[in-house]
Amino acid sequence: MTRKPKDGDIEAPLVDRGSGTGTALRILVLAIVLVAASVSFVVFRDQLDNEIVLGILGILAMMGIFFIVSSIIGFVEVMPQSQSDDLARRFLSSQPEGTLITDIDGRIVYANTAYGEMTGARKATEVQTLEAHLSRYRESSEALYRLTNGLREGRESYEEFRLLKPLGQASGHGSGAHWYRLKARLLAGQGKERKLHVWQISDITTERDDQERFFKELQHAIDYLDHAPAGFFSAGRKGEIYYINATLAEWLGVDLTKFSPGSVTIADLVAGEGMALIDSVQAEPGQARTETLDLDLRRVNGQSLPVRLVHRVRAARDGAPGESRSIVLARQDGGTSDQSASIASMRFTRFFNNTPMAIASVDGQGRILRTNAPFMKLFSDIISRDQIDRGEVLEMAFHDGERERFREALAAAKDRQVDIAPIDSRHPTNEGRHFRFYVNAVIDQSDEAPEEAAIVYAVDVTDQKALEAQMAQTQKMNAVGTLAGGIAHDFNNVLTAILLSSDHLLLQARPSDASFADLMEIKRNANRAAVLVRQLLAFSRKQTMRPSVLNLTDVIGDLRMLVDRLISGTNVKLKVEYGRDLWPVKTDLSQFEQVLINLCVNARDAMPEGGTITVSTRNIDAEQVRAFQYRGLPEEDLVLIEVEDTGTGIPADIMDKIFEPFFTTKEVGKGTGLGLAMVYGIVKQSGGYIYPESEVGKGTVFRIFLPRHIPEVQVAAEIKAATPVSGVESAKLAAPPAEAEAVAENQDLTGKSAVVLLVEDEEAVRRGGKRMLETRGYTVHEAGSGVEALDVMDELDGQVDIVVSDVVMPEMDGPTLLTELRKKYPDLKFIFVSGYAEDAFARNLPADAKFGFLPKPFSLKQLAVAVREMLDGTD
Repeated sequence: MTRKPKDGDIEAPLVDRGSGTGTALRILVLAIVLVAASVSFVVFRDQLDNEIVLGILGILAMMGIFFIVSSIIGFVEVMPQSQSDDLARRFLSSQPEGTLITDIDGRIVYANTAYGEMTGARKATEVQTLEAHLSRYRESSEALYRLTNGLREGRESYEEFRLLKPLGQASGHGSGAHWYRLKARLLAGQGKERKLHVWQISDITTERDDQERFFKELQHAIDYLDHAPAGFFSAGRKGEIYYINATLAEWLGVDLTKFSPGSVTIADLVAGEGMALIDSVQAEPGQARTETLDLDLRRVNGQSLPVRLVHRVRAARDGAPGESRSIVLARQDGGTSDQSASIASMRFTRFFNNTPMAIASVDGQGRILRTNAPFMKLFSDIISRDQIDRGEVLEMAFHDGERERFREALAAAKDRQVDIAPIDSRHPTNEGRHFRFYVNAVIDQSDEAPEEAAIVYAVDVTDQKALEAQMAQTQKMNAVGTLAGGIAHDFNNVLTAILLSSDHLLLQARPSDASFADLMEIKRNANRAAVLVRQLLAFSRKQTMRPSVLNLTDVIGDLRMLVDRLISGTNVKLKVEYGRDLWPVKTDLSQFEQVLINLCVNARDAMPEGGTITVSTRNIDAEQVRAFQYRGLPEEDLVLIEVEDTGTGIPADIMDKIFEPFFTTKEVGKGTGLGLAMVYGIVKQSGGYIYPESEVGKGTVFRIFLPRHIPEVQVAAEIKAATPVSGVESAKLAAPPAEAEAVAENQDLTGKSAVVLLVEDEEAVRRGGKRMLETRGYTVHEAGSGVEALDVMDELDGQVDIVVSDVVMPEMDGPTLLTELRKKYPDLKFIFVSGYAEDAFARNLPADAKFGFLPKPFSLKQLAVAVREMLDGTD
């Protein structure tokens, strides 16, 4: 140990080779100069003038007299010394740490008294370097080696090491092991001196003993806490558990060797709805709060552990939740006398806090007396535990319009009425949430709570209300769809008659005739009406679909240029984000293009000031579907198409009406209200799902989910059953009007003496179709129903080449007619004509039924093409 100098005691360093060197050098130089001057006077006395010599000697004599007088009066010091250097020297000498300064070669420049006492040196000749003292011990030599290398690299550091014997045994410092701290740092030299190494060594044995004693005491405290008869855990601001004692870990089955702070939260330990009770304990800003809670914890094996939790939580000055400390007391152990009561209380508490229904007891004024955990969870944003402690009334949980009903129910409970009607109430601030309250009167008041007047049970029925609203909306949409489909069917018959009649007149007119332009206008407007009918059928999901396997990346890429043209001239930008390795889907290409175009046009119209339309695609696997939480969306592999805009958004009060036909927010003449209704029908008919989300002022996003198409391996029989006369041929016959017109231009459409039986209940369509086919050279027989068609076939003895029949007819529909005719004439060629989709009636036919299909309305050329291709087709 180093000796502490007494106050006022200035000890000289053992070694100080750096002090006074500059002053001695200056004196030596001055002496040499004076001697040289004297020698010069002697050598050159003959060459110098006596007057000059006397003048120089006089000047030197005056300087000498002045210096002697100034030295006497203290104006000039013979050996000037710096006060700061003296202070620094005194400071180093009085340091309790042994200080040694060496040059980079290890030569000693300075050593204070403490260093000598620590190493046993009494005079300067006995002072040795640290290497001489420490190199004999492995621990100290390694530390010295690391510090020396660090100094050479310009790093300053320190090391601590233990020696079995003290450095200064000879000085009477005692025996036994000692701990030392050795510091090394760099000190810049003066003048031409290079950098110096400063070493400071101190005996820290006492400090180490204090640390070891404190560590042992801390270990004892932790051991006491770990094995206390109660559980304990400490959690952070977000509920992450940083410490759990061994007792609680044993109760829960937690392996402490694998536990890492922050890896488990309080919510992971609490079973049932107990977390709602813990969350309800909130402290005032800058204060702490302690509550006693009865709840269940969850063991690692899934079993529950009934406990009593003394939970203390602290809040920051800004009110933010702070750290928490909790003591856990097990409740399963009861004494012999009260064990039954303890078990009964435990079971009731578990039932009370884990029931899926929120429960609260109230007095006659509606003040809350007691609640369970689900109640705190359900109404945590309305009523806090502090408000309950202050006697808050349950009326706060009701919407303004239903509070009077609660008062009436509470009055009935006070009168001990049994049958009290439940109360449906909206959330006080969020009308999208709905609750149902049941108020039951307390018939027999207990001694523990004589003020109880009623028990109130509450259930969140938001999902139930949403399901009811969705069912009502679905029923309304189905009803409107059925109506639209019926109207479209009749309208298709009218349009077919108009188109056939206009084609007949056009065949007889010349382009130079005055009526030719009027006839073309009639046909053009009939085709426009046909488009409107197709939209109605799309909404009712009865339109003709030609599904094919599509890669949406290619479809959207091909459609991008068209959408760019539609939004050109506005401040709207189109952004497309393609998903990687997109799964194929099966839908109608043209219909899907209509869906995207319609959504993009609506998005453009919703951004009058400009914005961005984002079309994105990506795969959604079955696990990712759950994250959307959309009602009715199946948990299977789907392809998601999103059309998002940054427009004005859709208000919540009209969000449920956007898919209804003829509902539009656009000005008169700028929208029919069938756009989104058609989108809805096409997506549904494709087996997909569509969900809109919107926020006023921020924009709208439509999410379309289409099922992933997985190709199926078909056997040869199934492939043969799907020959061109069936699925492929019907798709060809159902080609768009423009395609059919193009095909007919270079095709021989004459009848060639073929016999056609035309079955149609609409007289105008039947008459027009017969006349058109006869102009092409066909022999046409007509029938107004399926029964009449059977009679005509019998009269003709089956001498019919092809039957063209409507689907929906009185007495006997088209599919039934096909079934009956195929019994006698299995090879009879058949074409169905309908405004509905092929799938609407094909499902009622045998799987191997072969037929063609022609959608209404159709033109003369389309009818002629369909008949000619069916006659020329091969099985």
